[in-house]
Amino acid sequence: MEQLTYKDSGVDIDAGNESVKLIKNFVRSTYRPEVLGDIGGFGGLFALKNYDEPILVSGTDGVGTKLKIAFKLNRHDTIGQDAVAMCVNDILVQGAEPLFFLDYLAVGKLNPAQVAEIVRGVANACKESGCALIGGETAEMSGFYSDGEYDIAGFAVGVVEKKSLITSARVKIGDVLIGIPSSGLHSNGFSLVRKIVFERMKFTGDEKFSDEKTLGEELLTPTRLYPATCLPLIKKFGEKIHGLVHVTGGGFYDNIPRALPKNFGVTIDADSWRIPKIFKCLQEWGNVPRREMFRTFNCGIGMILIVDAEIADEFSGEDFYTIGRVVDKAGVEISGGEL
Repeated sequence: MEQLTYKDSGVDIDAGNESVKLIKNFVRSTYRPEVLGDIGGFGGLFALKNYDEPILVSGTDGVGTKLKIAFKLNRHDTIGQDAVAMCVNDILVQGAEPLFFLDYLAVGKLNPAQVAEIVRGVANACKESGCALIGGETAEMSGFYSDGEYDIAGFAVGVVEKKSLITSARVKIGDVLIGIPSSGLHSNGFSLVRKIVFERMKFTGDEKFSDEKTLGEELLTPTRLYPATCLPLIKKFGEKIHGLVHVTGGGFYDNIPRALPKNFGVTIDADSWRIPKIFKCLQEWGNVPRREMFRTFNCGIGMILIVDAEIADEFSGEDFYTIGRVVDKAGVEISGGEL
């Protein structure tokens, strides 16, 4: 009888070890002083220091069906940032500084170079967000994913002093909504995006979209990382920052109420910022209703600060838009805009 090995079943342990060698330097480059140990252990170690009443805040997410576009275009250098951003942006909403991140990468057939490309994106995003990549898992699952395809998810842990924790209890009637621009579609709504772009319009992704990008490159623009922008503002203005909203799946209509007290709502003027071209194209190509656009996509605003009206004038320039106010009527009312 023929002898069988794990490699015969589609799992190559040597390729896994080669992947670890290729990513070691990326991972080490993210380490903060609190990281203990090194890559290769069974668990990541992090020494929490210099907090009086630390509250740990955690978040987990994946990239979703945006991955299908990465497979189609065979481009994997942006996906790692998406995985990190979806997690660190979520925990930022409570005022938490991201401390560390762990990723889970499952592949059909392990390609060390592809893994290195993905993890390099993860590591670069961790460095930009100020958090350490202290561990992860790469699973080769032959027969479960097609060759060349994979899934990636992760989770982030952050910390905030108990006295500085941001909750909806701070929000008041008359507070001002400050919108911070997105980098594009981020990582939400891609089941609809793919249906519009590849099924209805029959595009390939190679079409020219702008002077700098093809359509495929525009779709794969990585999710913006907000900690470097927002943490200094939280530190500077303290309790005058009453809330934050990460505009992800569910868009404006579903995410903003999560940051508000019961029976509070907001009015938003969509003429107060420039809605990027990609959203207008998707609406036209798919004949997508206006409300559906604002409920599915970020439409150009990826993070919202809810601030005391006293400091609203502190936010100006291309990085910030005054987009609305908190009102005493529940719900989200959006007027204006080019959609």
